[in-house]
Amino acid sequence: MRKVVIGSRESKLAVVQSEMVRDYIRENNADIQVEILTMKTTGDKILDRTLDKIGGKGLFVKELDKALMERKTELSVHSLKDMPMEVPEELPLIAFSKREDPRDVLVLPKGVTQLDTSKPIGCSSLRRILQLKEIFPDMECKSVRGNVQTRLKKLDDGEYSGLLLAAAGLKRLGLEDRIARYFEPEEMIPAAGQGILAIQGRKDVDYSYLKGYGDENATYAALAERAFVRYLNGGCSSPVAAHARVEDGQIILRGLYYDENTGNYEKGLKKGSAEAAEELGISLAKELQERSKAYV
Repeated sequence: MRKVVIGSRESKLAVVQSEMVRDYIRENNADIQVEILTMKTTGDKILDRTLDKIGGKGLFVKELDKALMERKTELSVHSLKDMPMEVPEELPLIAFSKREDPRDVLVLPKGVTQLDTSKPIGCSSLRRILQLKEIFPDMECKSVRGNVQTRLKKLDDGEYSGLLLAAAGLKRLGLEDRIARYFEPEEMIPAAGQGILAIQGRKDVDYSYLKGYGDENATYAALAERAFVRYLNGGCSSPVAAHARVEDGQIILRGLYYDENTGNYEKGLKKGSAEAAEELGISLAKELQERSKAYV
């Protein structure tokens, strides 16, 4: 019997996501035995600094990439939003899952129904902070790192008035009941790829056992969003945001571009054919970059 080993970060959410892929392979391939190999990444170990201070998104994939290259694993499962915009040619992204809810959400302490303005909101993402200031101009934001459970414990222990998190992770963990408010993409544009799982593999492997796993609409959305961010050179530390919706072969793409020199940011919207997803992403990125220059 063929054995497939999936590489995963060791957090509960990462394991749940890897189990979703494992179960798909098992259900569709009776002749394949699937195991999950968990590992702690550098990004999981360093929790006292924000990601922009320690090297960005690559720190969440380095160990997983190494395991793939050394053939200890055959594929890795990632939250697409945590993936660097450039991936090694020999380790391509081979499939994108159907998208879970892409929205950002507000989580309040257990039993609380109103934001306590005397305490900060826990949030480490400049992308979220910029947009939150439009919605709650008087609220202070304070960095919070760690996995979802760690953050929720800090919240419930009284360190924060609320947390900003991704709906997708909470739903996959069965914690949907903790969500106090959803932010629609029109008011808070999500991170590129939010809600989508990416499967990464090696160039030399036959992954036909994943046939049917990839979702066409999520793939188009991922291509548009990542092209937008890649053009603007936005990594984990750069507050660039992108969200695409695919309807009847058309993409509606929203983007946010932040000019680090001026501190100004621009939001915009562009529609186009799903077939030209990457071109659409680049086109919107150029548009917002030009618009921001007009104010200098």
